[in-house]
Amino acid sequence: MLDLQTEVDYRSIVEEVLDVEAGAITSLKEHLDENIDKAIEMILSTKNRTIITGMGKSGLIGKKIAATLASTGTPAIYMHPSEGLHGDLGMVTSEDTVIALSNSGETEEVLNLLPSLQKIGTNLICIVKNPMSTLAIKSDVVLTLGRFEEACPLRLAPTTSTTVTLALGDAIAVALLKKRNFQPEDFALFHPSGSLGRRLLMTIDNLLAASKKSPMVTESCTVKDALFEMTKHGLGATCIVGEDGTLQGILTDGDIRRAMASGEDVMDQTVKELGNTMPITTQADVLATNVLEIMEEKRINVMPVIDENNKPLGMIHFHDMMNLGI
Repeated sequence: MLDLQTEVDYRSIVEEVLDVEAGAITSLKEHLDENIDKAIEMILSTKNRTIITGMGKSGLIGKKIAATLASTGTPAIYMHPSEGLHGDLGMVTSEDTVIALSNSGETEEVLNLLPSLQKIGTNLICIVKNPMSTLAIKSDVVLTLGRFEEACPLRLAPTTSTTVTLALGDAIAVALLKKRNFQPEDFALFHPSGSLGRRLLMTIDNLLAASKKSPMVTESCTVKDALFEMTKHGLGATCIVGEDGTLQGILTDGDIRRAMASGEDVMDQTVKELGNTMPITTQADVLATNVLEIMEEKRINVMPVIDENNKPLGMIHFHDMMNLGI
C-alpha cells in the first residue's frame, strides 16, 4: 500500500502541471516545418479514409483525433494496433492514409504493422517525439512533438506527451476544416442530435410534430370559448378562422387580460371583436432558428403556422423552441 504524504499543496501541483503542458504546446510551434504542410495535403488528397493508430494512452488520443476529424469533414477511424495485427489490417487500403502515434517511435505493436502497411501501399504519417526513431525513419511524413518533459514528477506517466499530441491533432483537424470550407450546416449534418444540429436543421414542421398544439376557434366563438380552447392546448393563445378555414387572426390571453384591465366585460364578446386580425405568421418549411429570431425581434411568444392557402396548421410557442435547445 502506498504511503500518503502528510502535506501536499494541491494547487501548486496543478499550476505546475498546467504550466509544463501549456509550455510544451506553445513550443511545438517552433518545431513545425514543411512536413506539417505535407501531412495536411496528404490527408486532403486521401481518396478513402484517414486511419489513426496507437497503443495505450496514444491510442486513446488517437480515438479522439479520429472522432474530431470525422465530425469536421475528414472521414477517419481508429484502428487498435493489436487488433490490426489480428485481422483489422483488412480495413486498410492503398487509398487510405495512416497516422501512427507513438511518443518514443519504438512501440512494438505499431512497428509490427509497418511491413503490412508497406505492402498495402498506404501513405504513412507519424507523430513522434524522436525524429530518429524507427517509426519516423519508415514513415512518409514525420511530425515531431519537440522536446519536453512529462508533467508527472516521475517523468514517466504520459501527460505532456498526450496533451501535445492531442493539440496537434486538433490543429490539423481545424486546418483541414478551413481548407474544406466546412460550414456550421455541415457540422450540424454530422451532429443531428446535438443542440447545434437542432438549431441548424430543425424546421417548423418538426416543431409542430413535437408540440402537437393546434388551438383553433371560429370567428363567431366567444372569448369564453376561446379560453377553454387555450386551456385545452396549454398555449395561452388560439387561432381564429373563418368559415372557409383560413386564418383571420389570433387571440391571446394577453389580449383578454388587457381588455379586462380596462373594465370591459369581454367573456361574451366574439373573438373577432377582440383578436389581432394581422398576426405575424410563418410556414412549416421555415427553419426554426429564423422564426425564433423574428419572435425575439417582435417580442411575441406565439406564432401561427399556415399553409400555402393561409389555413392554420398549428401554433408554436417561444418556450417550445427554447425547451428543444434551439
